[in-house]
Amino acid sequence: MKPLTITAIIVLSAFSTATSLTADLVNPNILLILADDLGFGDVGIYNSESKVPTPHLDRLAAEGMLFTDAHSPSTVCTPTRYSLMTGRMLFRKGFPGVFTGVEGPCLIEKDRFTLPQMLREQGYTTAMFGKWHIGMTFSTVEGKPVYEVKFPKSDYTRSSRAPGEGVARVSLTDFSKPISDGPLHRGFDQFFGTACCPTTDWLYAYIDGDRIPVPPTKLLDREAAGLPKHPYSRDNRLGMIAPGFDLEEVDLVFLEKSKAFLQNHVKESPGKPFFLFHSTQAVHLPSFPGKNFKGRTQAGPHGDFIFELDYIVGDLMKMLDELGIADNTLIIFTSDNGPEVTSVINMRGDYGHDGARPWRGMKRDQWEGGHRVPFIARWPGKIKAGSTSDQTICLTDIMSTCAAITGYEMPDNAAEDSFNILPALTGESQGEAIRPYTLHQTIRLDLAIRRGKWKYLDHKGSGGNNYQARRGLTVFSLPEKAPGAPGQLYDLENDPGETTNLYYDHPEIAKELKALLDTSIANGRSRS
Repeated sequence: MKPLTITAIIVLSAFSTATSLTADLVNPNILLILADDLGFGDVGIYNSESKVPTPHLDRLAAEGMLFTDAHSPSTVCTPTRYSLMTGRMLFRKGFPGVFTGVEGPCLIEKDRFTLPQMLREQGYTTAMFGKWHIGMTFSTVEGKPVYEVKFPKSDYTRSSRAPGEGVARVSLTDFSKPISDGPLHRGFDQFFGTACCPTTDWLYAYIDGDRIPVPPTKLLDREAAGLPKHPYSRDNRLGMIAPGFDLEEVDLVFLEKSKAFLQNHVKESPGKPFFLFHSTQAVHLPSFPGKNFKGRTQAGPHGDFIFELDYIVGDLMKMLDELGIADNTLIIFTSDNGPEVTSVINMRGDYGHDGARPWRGMKRDQWEGGHRVPFIARWPGKIKAGSTSDQTICLTDIMSTCAAITGYEMPDNAAEDSFNILPALTGESQGEAIRPYTLHQTIRLDLAIRRGKWKYLDHKGSGGNNYQARRGLTVFSLPEKAPGAPGQLYDLENDPGETTNLYYDHPEIAKELKALLDTSIANGRSRS
């Protein structure tokens, strides 16, 4: 198949411009920047009342397109990342929750076609730096997968932040053995990053390629490490840490890796396109901004962390400019789900900043605040500067869009929930809906479906957070307008805050959307 003539860089959370030194490339460079737990209201261009300056993201939007109705595939990270890499909703595998520590195996099946694999087949160099979080297989000394080791449930509580099963699995890992199913085995030529959340986990160590060159040697000691103490700092598990692993500088390590890749690629392969996936830790708790970002905002440590994320986007844009490849680059900036509960509660109370604004809910919730995310794209000469799109899109759509950009004909058995949004990017959709409907899932595998202004939740409650039991959430609980209803139906056009359940007012619509959801489940796909 012959690719189209363009150069694009997809950065989940940004688009970039510059003078081109590689205008002869037949495929676009693609830079994808994916933020972690960044809410719709955390970005200035989306929230006029934001207390955190985001000048680089605002510039990205001014030079590109702002999507106002973009969604993460899930309300938590592991399912979103699987779906981003495959164009397929993870609920179809029946996997609930997220990975921690050295859990696995990789959720992306060996024969599953991936975004980086597709681009590599189209002649791209593919690289990823940052958080993976889709599962890997680590081995014991005996060569047994660590995730298969059984522990008595009476000995360890998985949800505990104290050392337990998570640390025990790390202790059993033979770090001299290669990882058998990480990013290098799913389409990436290069990888440097972490297995799961870099600063929240049972394993605090970097992976280079398919190995951990500096293994963990001891338990994290927060006091000895001098880690900050504030309401946004309490998310560390007491895991095992490698020498030299600085929890406050992780994102800058990832940034330097991505910049070095860009420099080396332009120097060594100037005529070859690249796909760079930059996956940040920011702004996942704990909020540990680097030393150069502490106190840079008037919105506390989490505000400083958002500011650092904005800097990272700006520095990558600057690098594209300096290398003369910005004009041939498509940048997309987005987030894996809505803002974390602790962040929302404390930022609202302490600084008057609402990372979920103007939506109801937050991370884990099926309401809009849990999955409506920032999505900014810049593509010089292709995307109109300062434009806005109200198309309903999902991060699964990146795969089919990249296929369209590069002229790849997507196989029928791949990217089953991915739609081509290139017409929206170029302004050719003329208001016609690209997606017939959009699916949503929570950490508990509760499902929802959106079609036009109507959104149907096939469950009671938030689908994630317990607003009656969790401290600090009760104040945000809304009265149920349709008590006893097995599901929820909202008219987002007239009730964007999802305050009034219309399940009994429009039973025919609820029934129709429920049937459409069930059909999509049975068919194993939403893309026709």
